[in-house]
Amino acid sequence: MSSQDLPEDPLERVLAIMARLRDPEAGCPWDLRQTWETIVPHTLEEAYEVADAISRRDFEAVRGELGDLLLQVVFYARIAEEEGRFDIQDVARTLAEKLVRRHPHVFADVRYDTEAEHHAAWEAEKARERVEAGEGRGPLDGVALALPALTRAVKLQKRAARVGFDWDGPGPVLDKVLEEFEEIRAEIEAEAPEARLRDEVGDLLFSVANLARHLGVDPEAALRGTNARFEHRFRFMEQALAAQGRRLEDADLQELDGLWEQAKQK
Repeated sequence: MSSQDLPEDPLERVLAIMARLRDPEAGCPWDLRQTWETIVPHTLEEAYEVADAISRRDFEAVRGELGDLLLQVVFYARIAEEEGRFDIQDVARTLAEKLVRRHPHVFADVRYDTEAEHHAAWEAEKARERVEAGEGRGPLDGVALALPALTRAVKLQKRAARVGFDWDGPGPVLDKVLEEFEEIRAEIEAEAPEARLRDEVGDLLFSVANLARHLGVDPEAALRGTNARFEHRFRFMEQALAAQGRRLEDADLQELDGLWEQAKQK
């Protein structure tokens, strides 16, 4: 099959290309070696690259990154089809059914008077789906282990909150954050082993994620923003010194602090 023989429809074309890449006789050796497990890291990376392109408002890049993410879906579906499990049509069919089922206020005669009612019905339907899929009945069942730790912390906290295990507001959570901070200070003064410090730092991060949730802030997005600001300011210091023919290593901490404050002003 040459490229001229591929279908004109874009999606059908992609599916045909993947089928050819996975052809045992004439396919690509790298694509033929891939399995469910080996593709997962690429899937996670592509999802983050989509998020990065969106954060930069680079929509030309978003289009390309979404294509790369779509490739992951097509790849999984092709492997599943080869194993006789399901195909891309089954994936699309399952998605369509789920969207209709979760939106009875759009596709059925159901009305929600408040956003809270809508959210409660949405979560109840998701819980029912998890039970039906055999994922268990516990509030914490089904929270993916592969999620970023901060995101997973918030999801676990939200699940616990549904059964009443939650703080009344941000005030008590802030007190908990300060308590965890003091516990780390005590462990440092006691020269605690690394494992103990790791546990205490984890407790602090979990509490900070909880505080972010109570404030309506996505901690993952907040930290990404802070990372971006740090990088921007650090590069400002680097460029300011380079303009003088110097490197970061040539400046003392006091000078670097001054440059950092200049970067913040800009």
